[in-house]
Amino acid sequence: MNIAIIDDEIEILNMLEKFLSKRGNNVVTYQNPLTALSSIKNDTEVVLLDVMMPQISGLDLLPQLLEKHPHLKIIIMTAYSTLDKILDAQVGGAVFYTIKPFESLKKLEEKIIEVSKKN
Repeated sequence: MNIAIIDDEIEILNMLEKFLSKRGNNVVTYQNPLTALSSIKNDTEVVLLDVMMPQISGLDLLPQLLEKHPHLKIIIMTAYSTLDKILDAQVGGAVFYTIKPFESLKKLEEKIIEVSKKN
């Protein structure tokens, strides 16, 4: 599976890239969300998108990504699990959200596989 991860925290990018790559996925990471917007390729299937980033918030980036690549399955990652952020993400087109720190990388992987199969 082709996965893009957008997060300003290099530790999160490295951890997720290492874990998901070992599972046979093709993973591309972006520390800058604006670079991600211009660089994500059409063969990308799933995007893990952080909410809080200095250049642009994930919630603001979400509709731009979907406008450019409507097929993307976007999973929002946030340390702020307030209901309004979750609802904003879902209204904006995210298929799922996950709370950081992650409960389990295995459960995150299962959710990525699940959302990638949705039409």
